[in-house]
Amino acid sequence: MKVLAQRVLDASCVIEGTPTASIEKGLLIYVSFKEGDDASVIPKMVTKTAKLRIFEDDEGKMNKSVLDTKGSILAIPQFTLEASTKKGHRPSFKEALTPRKAETLFLYFIQRLKKEGITVKTGQFQSEMFIKSTNHGPVTVMMERVTP
Repeated sequence: MKVLAQRVLDASCVIEGTPTASIEKGLLIYVSFKEGDDASVIPKMVTKTAKLRIFEDDEGKMNKSVLDTKGSILAIPQFTLEASTKKGHRPSFKEALTPRKAETLFLYFIQRLKKEGITVKTGQFQSEMFIKSTNHGPVTVMMERVTP
C-alpha cells in the first residue's frame, strides 16, 4: 500500500465534466494497493495518514496533523503508484492489486479515516478523473506499506 500525501489549500475532483468532490485546507492523498496487501495494513496506514505532521504550528514548524488542524482529505484511488519502471520505458502494473480487491481496501481505508473524525471526500474508482489542487509548500510525502 502506498499513500502519497500533499498538503493543500484546496483540491477538487472532476469526472465527466462534473465536479464530484472538493475540500478546502487539508490533504490530497493518492492511494494504491499491490499484490499481497490486505486489510491488515489499513489501521497503521490510517494512523500514519491522520497523524502525519506536515502542517505548521504557531512557530512555523511542521508539528500539526490534519486531525490537529481539523482539515479535510480528498482521497483519490491511483493504481499507477504501483508502476514498475525497472525495465524499458513503459510502466508495468503487474504488481498492482486487482481493481475489485483494491476498491474493497480503498473503501475500508476511507471508512477508517472517517472513524478518526476526519471529513473525507473521494474520487471514483476506475474513472478518468481530473484533479485540481493548490499545493501548499509544496509539501508532498510518500508513505509506503506498513506491515502489521
